[in-house]
Amino acid sequence: MITKVLEADNHTVTTHFVLLGFSTRPAFQLLLFFVFLAIYLLTLVENFLIIFVIHSDGQLHKPMYFFLSNLSFLEMWYVTVISPKMQIDFLSHDKTISFNGCMTQLYFFVTFVCTEYILLAAMAFDRYVAICNPLRYPLIMTNQLCGTLAAGCWFCGLMTAMIKIVFIARLHYCGTPHINHYFCDISPLLNVSCEDSSQAELVDFFLALMVIAVPLCVVVASYATILTTILRIPSSQGRQKAFSTCASHLTVVILFYSTTLFTYARPKLMYAYNSNKMVSVLYTIIVPLLNPIIYCLRNREVKAALRKTILCKGSEPREDGTVIN
Repeated sequence: MITKVLEADNHTVTTHFVLLGFSTRPAFQLLLFFVFLAIYLLTLVENFLIIFVIHSDGQLHKPMYFFLSNLSFLEMWYVTVISPKMQIDFLSHDKTISFNGCMTQLYFFVTFVCTEYILLAAMAFDRYVAICNPLRYPLIMTNQLCGTLAAGCWFCGLMTAMIKIVFIARLHYCGTPHINHYFCDISPLLNVSCEDSSQAELVDFFLALMVIAVPLCVVVASYATILTTILRIPSSQGRQKAFSTCASHLTVVILFYSTTLFTYARPKLMYAYNSNKMVSVLYTIIVPLLNPIIYCLRNREVKAALRKTILCKGSEPREDGTVIN
């Protein structure tokens, strides 16, 4: 495998990286290709269905489902940043990725991860207002506030990724670095750098702390207040109904935060362990697949909207009141 390397300012400038991916037998690589392809396509279909149903059914035009449609839209692109390149590498002996391609993949991946952290916090705040201040909920969670919160999530994600990428891209990489991962992530790039990366690691750690810790505090504070409010509800049926409205979101938060927290709290340290790849599969492949099932498809309103929009799409009333099948 020949890679062009340029000389500049007494440093070798790498134009390509090699993604080692999953080191298995060719037959198993083919099996992984079909498994991950099926997961990728199913994830896209699930999230597209959720977006379509939410926008088609007027009863779902609520703040909760507005944020859900944003989450689904985000996760469609989130998996698309990683999965297609991974599928190609399963079938190809040439597992190289250009420097610009690697930085582009990293930029969008970090954007979507950071945006999801903040978006989950916004969704927790929405549940807090709905349960703890139900009478003022329509006055607080207006369309303008929801739009501002969603735009703020995306803006923070884009800006955080931009700052991180500036420090990662300016590091020097010797020769053709072999990245022991299936996509360009922060921890592998910090470890294959041939110069002191402590400054980039410090910036990454500080930004990760802000993007993870602040939303996590919002989530914890919201759910602590929600739990206190639910326990004060006199009837068990009322408590169960109140808890059911936020149980799915809490499950998604736990899944996403638990699989990403330790990876990005100390990125360079985590790369020392081969288990990092397996943890990455959880939050880049499995969690986006499970989120629609956990969050929406178990929701009564969404299931009713799915039946109404898709299963009954072919039944249209005539002008005389009869139905065409």
